[in-house]
Amino acid sequence: MTRTDPDRRRLLLAAAATLPAALPAAAIAQDAWPSRPVRTIVPFPAGGVVDLVIRAVTDRLAVALKQPFVVEPRPGANGNIGTEAAARSAPDGYTLLAATPATVTQPLLSPNARFRTADFVGAGLIGAPPNVFVVAPSVPVRTLAEFVEYARARPGKLGVTNPGVGTSNHLGQELFFSLTRLELVDVRYPGQPQMIPDVASGQVQFSLVTAALALPHVRDARLRALAISAPRRWSELPDVPTVAEAGFPEAMFLPWYGLAVPAGTPRPIVRRLSDEIVAALATPEVAQRLDKMGTQLTPGSAEDFDALLASETARWSRVIRERNIRAES
Repeated sequence: MTRTDPDRRRLLLAAAATLPAALPAAAIAQDAWPSRPVRTIVPFPAGGVVDLVIRAVTDRLAVALKQPFVVEPRPGANGNIGTEAAARSAPDGYTLLAATPATVTQPLLSPNARFRTADFVGAGLIGAPPNVFVVAPSVPVRTLAEFVEYARARPGKLGVTNPGVGTSNHLGQELFFSLTRLELVDVRYPGQPQMIPDVASGQVQFSLVTAALALPHVRDARLRALAISAPRRWSELPDVPTVAEAGFPEAMFLPWYGLAVPAGTPRPIVRRLSDEIVAALATPEVAQRLDKMGTQLTPGSAEDFDALLASETARWSRVIRERNIRAES
């Protein structure tokens, strides 16, 4: 047996003792993530659809990653307050943002917004509640194409609801108008529930409504659904075509939900979080919770989300510029 030279042995032991110190602190932190509670900032009110969707996913993440995921609603200023807080957080994987189209559109609508879309990177896509184009029952059309022809013959005489400048419903309508060159009278409302009675009565003729909210009114024939803005039909309204099936594929948009993190968050943490989000959406428990909210699953990786943020920025920049949309002061 060969004996180790005493001097060589001392050198080996000394080198081994210095290995942990030689590892970057960030690498050690990444390996341990998460070692403490993770907070998720929701820039909208508690109990709202965004809050409920995010909780369905973070509840599962807490189980899988064995750390609490604390949901922190921080509403205000069309989502700007909470989003700004998330943008200013340390990029260490311990602050997530409940991202929505407002993460893209608010900096475009409000030049004074204190965050930019580039302040974030995607962690994972979750899903979206589709919207449905509806008309008053008194409007003599049965399809979206028929409505376009009907409206073109009556420029400036038909009204369209607007539940808030910059909301996904408002921007979805503006996207459709930018493609069809329709001009309707914009009628403002404080929210979607308030506008439905006016559409049902025929006081306002056209609207884009969250599908789950429109559902009971469509079933009772108080509203007529023309098309659903979604990549596939909705099981609750199986006879209503998608906007692509209705002849307007470029008008399809979704008010997507996802989880994002501050730019600069280490990629191993982003990758781990992305994998866990995809796994959470594959569980029957989470899928059922989201389905009951009328949210269609659109799972996507961190890279998928980054690509969506880029494409959404390009699309909404064009629509906002072409339609001369400005945030309300």
